[in-house]
Parts: sequence; structure tokens; C-alpha cells
Amino acid sequence: RFIKDFSKISRPMTHLLEKNSPFIFSNECIQAFRTLKDKLIEASILIAPNWDQQFELMCDASDYAVGAVLGQRIEKHFRPIHYASKTMNQAEANYTTTEKEMLAVVYAFKKFLSYLIMNKSIVYTDHSVLKYLFAKKDAKARLLH
Repeated sequence: RFIKDFSKISRPMTHLLEKNSPFIFSNECIQAFRTLKDKLIEASILIAPNWDQQFELMCDASDYAVGAVLGQRIEKHFRPIHYASKTMNQAEANYTTTEKEMLAVVYAFKKFLSYLIMNKSIVYTDHSVLKYLFAKKDAKARLLH
């Protein structure tokens, strides 16, 4: 249930579920299955949230999926509380890289709203353009609303 990058890894298998898609369990599907099995065995132990401490949200996007990890620092080490990921629909897959990274942040906030609503949090992203957009007063409304 809590596998980092689940949507990205399982993509070859999820395509088998699409309407009018032939069910061919290819070598790519077998590799994805094995990777998921290994990840399930080595999955990080999730911690319970400490409501007196700030949350950290790590967001990322690929060409076809977005993901996020919600966690907190314990003795300077990041510990995961929850993982979330989803594959993009056709329209989202056509977004620019910046829009995809913003989609990851928005998805994460919606997914983890109950944790973040009344708490301080830090958001990490590997896309420096987002920092610029948040600081810019006349940024595209589509990205900021």
C-alpha cells in the first residue's frame, strides 16, 4: 500500500486495464511486478505523525506520474508518514514540466489536507522554477490558482 513511486513502477501493468488494450503480460510487466514485490519487502516503516512538529512534503513529477511523500524529521532524519502517487490522465500528460511539478504539489496538498490544514509545513521540489513562480507577483493564474 505504501510503495514510493508505485504509479511510475506499475505503469506497464496498469495499461493492461485500459479499455481495448490487449492483455499481454510483457517482460516490462514482469519486471514491474518484480520491482514492486522487492519494494514491498524493503518498504520503509511508516511513523505516526507528531502533531506538535512541522510536516515536510516532498513532491515530484515524471512524464506520466506524480508522487509525494509526507513525513517529519526525527533526530535530523526524514521519516515517512505517508506515500501517494497517481498516473496522469491524457490532458495532464500534455502539461509542461513546470505544470507537472505544480500538479504534484497540488495533488499532494489535496491528498494530505487533513495533515497539513492547521500545521506548518515545508514543501520540497526538484523544480527551481516553482520557487520563482511563488515569488513572482504576475505569474500565470493557471499555475497559482
